[in-house]
Amino acid sequence: MNAAPSPTVPDAPPEASAPRGAAAPAAPVEPRLTSLSHGGGCGCKIAPGVLSEVLRSTVSLPVPKELLVGIETADDAAVYQLNDEQALIATTDFFMPIVDDAFDFGRIAATNALSDVYAMGGRPILALALVGMPISVLSTATIARVLEGGAAVCRSAGIPIAGGHSIDSVEAIYGLVALGLVHPKRVRRNADARPGDLLVLGKPLGVGVMSAALKKELLDAEGYAQMIATTTRLNTPGPDLAALAGVHALTDVTGFGLAGHALEIARGARCTVELDWPAVPLLAGVRELAARGIVTGASGRNWDGYGHEVELSAHFAAAERALLTDPQTSGGLLVSCEPAALDAVLAVFRRQGFEAAAVVGRVLAANGTPLRVIA
Repeated sequence: MNAAPSPTVPDAPPEASAPRGAAAPAAPVEPRLTSLSHGGGCGCKIAPGVLSEVLRSTVSLPVPKELLVGIETADDAAVYQLNDEQALIATTDFFMPIVDDAFDFGRIAATNALSDVYAMGGRPILALALVGMPISVLSTATIARVLEGGAAVCRSAGIPIAGGHSIDSVEAIYGLVALGLVHPKRVRRNADARPGDLLVLGKPLGVGVMSAALKKELLDAEGYAQMIATTTRLNTPGPDLAALAGVHALTDVTGFGLAGHALEIARGARCTVELDWPAVPLLAGVRELAARGIVTGASGRNWDGYGHEVELSAHFAAAERALLTDPQTSGGLLVSCEPAALDAVLAVFRRQGFEAAAVVGRVLAANGTPLRVIA
C-alpha cells in the first residue's frame, strides 16, 4: 500500500518574475472542476448492459466459503467472514467531480463510498484514499481541499484515512476504499427480499438532474444547498436497520437509479418489485427541471440497459422516466422489510434525521415482469 496522498503536493514551478516596473502577471484562473470531467458523480458508471458483459467471465472464479457476499448479485460490497462474530466488508467507489467546490466534491465522494458499508448493515472502520488529479491544471490548494473534504466526512464517521494511492490524471478523480465490520448474521444483501415485503427509500431522488442543472449553470443557491445536504448525509441508519428482525434486504440507490437498484433486488430475490411512483420522494424542483429536459445522459443509458425489464403505466411521461432512472450520487438506502417492521424502520430513519424516508413500493411473487412502476 502506498503512503496516504498528502495535501501538500509539490507546487508547479513559479512563473518568471515580471520585468522591473511592470505589473506582476495575474494568477492563472483554474477551470471549473466539472469542466474537467466527461461525467460527474455516479453518472460516470459504466452502463448496466455493458458492465454485465464485462463481468460475465468473472463469475466462474473460485469462491471460498468465507466469502459471504461476492459479485453474483451485484451487491454493494464484498463480505468475508473472519470468525463467528465478525465479517469484513470491503468496497471502493470513486468518480469525477459532480460539483465545482473542491471541498464539497471530496465530501460527496467520501460519503458515497462509505454508503456501501452501511448498506450491507455494517459500520466503517477505516478508509484508503484514491486520488487522481491533473496537477498541471489544478493548484495544490484546490487538490488539498478535495482531500480535506473527504477527511472531514471520515472524521464524522469516526474512522481514519489510513493510506491510499495518488496519480497524475487527465480528469480529477477522488474516492475511497472503505472497510467495515458486521456480525455475520446481520449481513443484509440486496437479494434477500421476500414476497409481501414493503420497500422504504431513505432519501429523495433527483441528484443527477440537479448535477445536470449545475453543469449548465441553471441551479440556484437553494437547489445547490439541497443537493449538498443530501449527498453529504451519511447513511448511518444501515446498522440499526440490519439489527431489526423484519428487515430482509438492504441496498443503496446510486448510479443505476431507483429502477436499476430495484431491479437488482427483484433479480436477486427472483421476485417482482412494484414501485408506487407518486409515493417516491423527490428533491424540490427536480420534476420541473426534468420537464425542461435538464437530465443526465446516464439516465438514458440506464434505460437502454434495463428498460426491457420494466413495465411502466400508460402515459408515463419522459421526464418522469428520466427521474426513475436518474443516477443518484450518495443516494438513500432502499429497505425491504415485512409490514410488521415498517414502524420500526421508519423510526430508525426519523431518529437519525431522514425525514423524507417513505414507503415506495412492495415485493410480489414473480409474475413475469421483474419491475412494475405504477403511476
